[in-house]
Amino acid sequence: VSSSTGPVTRSVVAPDLSRLSLTQLHAMHHAGLEILECYRVLKKSGLTYGFTERTEVDAAYRQLKLDGSSILTLDKLVDRLADLPLEFHPGTAWNYSVSTDVLGYLVQVISGQPLDEYFQEHIFAPLGMTETGFHVREDQLERLSACYVYHTGDTLKLQDDPTRSRYSKPPKFLSGGGGLVSTIDDYLRFALALSNGGEYQGQRIIGRKTLEFMRLNHLPDGKDLPALTIGGFSETPYAGSGFGLGFSVKTDVAKSHTNGSVGEFGWGGLASTNFWVDPVEDLVVIFMTQLIPSSSYPIRQELRALVYGALD
Repeated sequence: VSSSTGPVTRSVVAPDLSRLSLTQLHAMHHAGLEILECYRVLKKSGLTYGFTERTEVDAAYRQLKLDGSSILTLDKLVDRLADLPLEFHPGTAWNYSVSTDVLGYLVQVISGQPLDEYFQEHIFAPLGMTETGFHVREDQLERLSACYVYHTGDTLKLQDDPTRSRYSKPPKFLSGGGGLVSTIDDYLRFALALSNGGEYQGQRIIGRKTLEFMRLNHLPDGKDLPALTIGGFSETPYAGSGFGLGFSVKTDVAKSHTNGSVGEFGWGGLASTNFWVDPVEDLVVIFMTQLIPSSSYPIRQELRALVYGALD
């Protein structure tokens, strides 16, 4: 589900940051994580991705292979990031970046558990998400979808073959920003918990007031993403959207040029997965496909038109 992993990670980080001990804070500082962590949740940390290919900093990310390749672990990622310059001063801009992977590292520091074990204990098991994780079990491989890359001329190239998928084995790099595989039914359980104040079928994964705080637009002065974004890549429309502590947040329906409600929140993934929660309409939408990049077709805009056009 690529970047649809991010909301899961940020949902466990927000409440856990308040429980850091002095020893854990020292460990974070030693690892070069002295940037305020709220900026990481907001993608305002000054970090970036190598694939954006805009600056010399991006080039340094590519040179050091900070792309989630098999040679990395979360510890190695953080060590390498600590030696690199930032693209901007934290808090002054918004940029799609490895910030959520760093948050995954923080989960490990705070909890003392590997990220996959923490997710299983605190999110997946309580919600009954039996088909979500960082790899696909052998007994589930026959149900793994193929992933394709779109090329000009309406041609498709197989990017991830289920018969030899990289998701068939446990990865070294547990990417909190984009490493999970899941199903519609499983991810719906997570989204329903978000729509129900952090609880699903009697199992609470996040406090109600914490979630309410996460759903607010935390960009300075109530700005939207176009006012602060320095890159050209995102998994949400920029116009009319702010960013909370984990999700994009719709702030202006007319400005967004898409139907919806002020206060709706959600996110998507590189292979065109998408979800959003609309508290005004008591609505949860999950859309799963496997087509890279997510901008290949206007799927998300068309989906919104169909969904909201069907409401009474």
